[in-house]
Amino acid sequence: MSITPDGLQFPLQSPQQKPSSSKAGRAIIAAALANVAPHSSAQAQSEKNWRKLYTVHFKKLVEQGLSSPEASLKIAEDGLAQAHQTFEFYRDGQKHLLQEVFSLPAGQLHTFKLTGHSKSAPEWYVPYQGQKLQGDALLEQIERWETQGIMETSHANALRECAVHPEWFDLSDRTTVLFGAASEAGPLTWLTKWKANIVAIDLPNSRVWGKIIDTVSQGNATLYAPCTEDLPADTSPNILKEKLGANLLTQIPEIAKWLLQFEQDLDLAAIAYLDGEKHVRVSMAMDAIMHYVSQQKANTSLMYMCTPTDVYAVPAEVIEASKEKYAERSKAQTLISKSVATLSRKHFFQKNSHELIQSGDQAYGICDCLVVEQGPNYALAKRIQQWRATLARAQGQRVSINIAPSTTTHSVTKNPLLKAAFNGASLFDVEAFAPETTNALMAALWIHDLRNPESVANPEVELNHPLELMMHGANHGGLWRVAYLARTALPFAALYGFATEKLPMGLLSKLKK
Repeated sequence: MSITPDGLQFPLQSPQQKPSSSKAGRAIIAAALANVAPHSSAQAQSEKNWRKLYTVHFKKLVEQGLSSPEASLKIAEDGLAQAHQTFEFYRDGQKHLLQEVFSLPAGQLHTFKLTGHSKSAPEWYVPYQGQKLQGDALLEQIERWETQGIMETSHANALRECAVHPEWFDLSDRTTVLFGAASEAGPLTWLTKWKANIVAIDLPNSRVWGKIIDTVSQGNATLYAPCTEDLPADTSPNILKEKLGANLLTQIPEIAKWLLQFEQDLDLAAIAYLDGEKHVRVSMAMDAIMHYVSQQKANTSLMYMCTPTDVYAVPAEVIEASKEKYAERSKAQTLISKSVATLSRKHFFQKNSHELIQSGDQAYGICDCLVVEQGPNYALAKRIQQWRATLARAQGQRVSINIAPSTTTHSVTKNPLLKAAFNGASLFDVEAFAPETTNALMAALWIHDLRNPESVANPEVELNHPLELMMHGANHGGLWRVAYLARTALPFAALYGFATEKLPMGLLSKLKK
């Protein structure tokens, strides 16, 4: 007995068959490459082992995108067009293409308003290793992160600008829309300290909304939440957490039309995350809504947070730093890595690519930090966001998109291998951040991009290449500058993480030298 599908889905071959996310993913990447690199497109389309070898084709997107600014925008345009033609939306047993969804009849979502009880003035600080960093202590830590190659200079400079402009953090004049408001890596906690008008979209779920309501109530911000009922203003929190919410996968037209009711300019933040193939679907749902709202409302801005475990175009200076790190390895490191590489037939400890690609007057490198285990669906979900970001900015829209460091969120650390890899990341001069630190840094970067006219988020700031949008403001935790291809060193970071409590510190310190 087949179950009638509901909401946004990968293409269904038949009611009896499961949809193939791999087939759809191959087609989207192939379409993105088709007009720029037909041969690469054909290779992606014919790839037999997509789940293991998708990394090759995602790297090709960046290589071909670097060939010219026009090529990168064409890849984004064609990839998004194919994605919007691919996904299907089901309602009442009827199938519709995603691009048709906004012409469907939409039920009404009501708005519930909740104001926080705090009268505190907005403030910003960075929680880090049990400290509350502000003033000189914060500036000193930013300097250390920059010097150690944990964050790029552009990220460090943005944080310094935030430190000298505390007035930026009064967000009473802004209306921020959080898709996936309760996300552990998202900025909700900080927005509630900064007098923001927060339009929160998240699943109807009592645990999720209990967290959102509690957080907002303790702060100085104002919450606007969707609800299928018109609730009285004095509704108790216990009832609210059972009633509020909207589903991005099934209520796309309702959410989009609800957002259009707000008279203010909107800052739309795509921070929702779901496991597996659902991550692609929710990314597509956010993309459809954000694009629709942007077309209807002038001055709408977009915000995304990139993962460091992806493949990026990077400045030539980053490649030089990786090259130096490889050349300056200790004798112990060199001997161990060579031995392991030989035993594994060069599968482990592969040297990072140090080739440069000329694009116009500039030379760029490619930093491939894709982790095969994260899977092609995760990579596709994040690529869709990068495509929209580069295309929207080129079309004159303000777009904040910054790389956030690897963070020990629950969704990551529930995987024992990744948890151990984070514990052992210091072996390769990589830092994994606690969620509260990442939240504070990335929330501040978003405010910087909204407030500072010199930020690259501002489309009036000239870029040499559209892919520079992801180079600026990057806090990759050191992954861009490691000596090895990240995924070939990850197993040993994990072993080191497992061993930190088992082996003598003397031996461990030798490995780090």
